[in-house]
Amino acid sequence: MADPLTPAVSDRICKHMNKDHGDAVRFYAQTFGNAPNTETAEMLSIDAEGMNLNASIEGEIVPLRIPFDHTLTDSDDAHRTLVAMLKRD
Repeated sequence: MADPLTPAVSDRICKHMNKDHGDAVRFYAQTFGNAPNTETAEMLSIDAEGMNLNASIEGEIVPLRIPFDHTLTDSDDAHRTLVAMLKRD
């Protein structure tokens, strides 16, 4: 059974994404955050409706809110959704 999207689960997901999948986080900012000039990005939080990122663009930190295409049900749904977003063109 998957974990509900609590603040603790959000922190766990964000730490993992920032440590192991920085390129994916930058892609989310560039593609879904409408910030194609993003140099680096950090995932700050994730909830059932979307994710909050900080994007570094030309030396400035820009906060981004990226909504999901559906309401997430749990951590497994978050994982599937984040992977699916990487496969979109």
